[in-house]
Amino acid sequence: MKIASVAEVKAQFSAYLKESEQGLVIVTRNGRPVAALLAVRDDEELERLVLAHSPRLQSILKTARQQIREGEGISHEDFWREMDEEEPAKKGAKGKKKTA
Repeated sequence: MKIASVAEVKAQFSAYLKESEQGLVIVTRNGRPVAALLAVRDDEELERLVLAHSPRLQSILKTARQQIREGEGISHEDFWREMDEEEPAKKGAKGKKKTA
């Protein structure tokens, strides 16, 4: 992990991007951390990073965890059974045109 000021990163941005491939680069302003540079190696890693910081997804997960704690969740088997039941309906809907 490397630590650099905003001014240093601004002056040598390309170098710090390259440095982020080796490890996290913490960017500071007035000695306090304000950002981090993190190399993204593939689309899946980028998607995980974006989702991990999505307030909407975090809210959904928080609600889901609360529902599970309160016994309102469904079993793993029931979830996948429902998913399997929905899948043929989605496949059947593809390619069909709606008529008015």
